[in-house]
Amino acid sequence: MRLLVLIAALFTALPGIAGKVDFTLPDLEGKPVSLSDFRGKWVIVNYWATWCPPCLEEIPDLVDLYENNRRDVVVLGIDYEDVNLDYLKEFVDTHFISYPVLRMSPAPVTELGPVTGLPTTYIISPEGERMARQEGPITRKALEAYLERKRQQSAAMPPVTAAGTRATTPR
Repeated sequence: MRLLVLIAALFTALPGIAGKVDFTLPDLEGKPVSLSDFRGKWVIVNYWATWCPPCLEEIPDLVDLYENNRRDVVVLGIDYEDVNLDYLKEFVDTHFISYPVLRMSPAPVTELGPVTGLPTTYIISPEGERMARQEGPITRKALEAYLERKRQQSAAMPPVTAAGTRATTPR
C-alpha cells in the first residue's frame, strides 16, 4: 500500500492537456529523432544534465528499464544543457547510457510542458499523449508500477469504435 501511495505522489496527472504531442530533436550524431517515431510504445522522456546529481542517480534505473522492456517501452534522455558534444558523448559512454540521448538548449517550457527543475520526466502513452509528469528523481520500480497500472486500466476499458467512442456491451 505504501508503494502505491508513493507512486501516486510521484506522478502528477496531466488533466486538460490530452492530445497527441510531438517534438523533433537531434541525437548525438545530429540525426533528427521525433517522439512520434515511437508510437505504439510507452515513452519515458527524461530531461537531465551532466552536472545534476539526482539525474546521475536515476541513470542506472532508466538504463535497466530500457534494457528490460524494449518491446513496449523506450526511454529518451534529453540533455537539457549547453555542453560540448564531445564531452556529452564521452559522458554517455562512461555512464553506460544505452537509451537514445537527444540534445536541446534549456527553455522554461518544452513541447511537452514545463521543465522547472532537473530531472523532469514525462510519460507518453503509446498513442502519443502526455500521461504524467514527475519533477525530481524517478526509479525503475515506480515507472514499471505506473505503466502496469495504466496497462491494466486500458485492458479493462472497452475498445474504441471507428467513430471514436467506446464500444458497449449489450445488456
